[in-house]
Amino acid sequence: MPQFVRFIHNLRPLKKDPDVVVTDLRFGTIPVKLYQPKSSICTPRPGIIYFHGGGTMMGSLKTHHGICCLLSKKSDSVVLAVGYRLLPKFKFPVPLRDCTVATIHFLKSLKAYGVDPARVVVCGDSVGGGVAAVICQQLVDHPELPRIRAQILICAFLQSIDFQLPSCQQNSEVPLLQWNTLFYCISCFLDFSPSWEDTIRKNAHLPASVWEKYRKWLGPENIPERFKKTGYRAVPPAPLNEDAYLETNIILDSKCSPLIAEDHIISRLPEACIVSCEYDAIRDHSLLYKKRLEDLGVPVTWCHLEDGFHGVLNTIDLGWLYFPSSMRIMNVLVHFIKGL
Repeated sequence: MPQFVRFIHNLRPLKKDPDVVVTDLRFGTIPVKLYQPKSSICTPRPGIIYFHGGGTMMGSLKTHHGICCLLSKKSDSVVLAVGYRLLPKFKFPVPLRDCTVATIHFLKSLKAYGVDPARVVVCGDSVGGGVAAVICQQLVDHPELPRIRAQILICAFLQSIDFQLPSCQQNSEVPLLQWNTLFYCISCFLDFSPSWEDTIRKNAHLPASVWEKYRKWLGPENIPERFKKTGYRAVPPAPLNEDAYLETNIILDSKCSPLIAEDHIISRLPEACIVSCEYDAIRDHSLLYKKRLEDLGVPVTWCHLEDGFHGVLNTIDLGWLYFPSSMRIMNVLVHFIKGL
């Protein structure tokens, strides 16, 4: 099914913009697309490394071509889109490794692409936002690479631990990210049995000591009250299913759940632009990560769309399927990048 959906998506012809030069490249075996504004300038431009969403199951360089092209044009930046390998054939950590390798290659080649090493941004939507967060954490203070200037996280997937957060309860049946799709992607990506769905949804997959350890970051008390007014009731974790814990505890790896990285990592991260949408099952990931960053002194620019839903940015070049909130997101990104 995922391969068929990708096949259909990739049949759509790519729109050309006369103001942007698009080049298909390979960093080793990893396909990438480079977007460069056609106008010439004397000074280096900002560089944006973009990781597309799609649950590591759908999405591609083609589905996000319109986003990257418009982002390059409007922000006058060089955009590198990374075509990482996808499910069902390639599971964790292959997609993350592809993105990390491409990022390091780009950071070592900035001069060749006319990019200012002081203004490099990692950016992603959905699971791509989670990848951007992980790469920021992995490369923080890397002695041999230019420091990443900022991170842009759009409706980012940032934790695989708690599925009773308010947004998951409120929006579990809202397209384009329903609970069934969300869980399928997680179980397939992390390679554990989907038969644990009911156990994980009841939060019976982790021991009490783990819930207590991460409550300071994941507890619903960290989410503003206005996001809990309707459709939410606090659900305490069910008794532990030891077998489920043994099979699924990979979710406690910070490369799967960057929201739970240690304070000494989070506190050294670059400033962030975080976009969240009201009608999104993983909306609260953004709210919790925003609070973690701010609590540790990392500057955050936050944009919340009351009429937005998961994946709305992808409608930006879909003609009559376009939603105005997609352009509002784009304008926020552009304003943030130009202010760096």
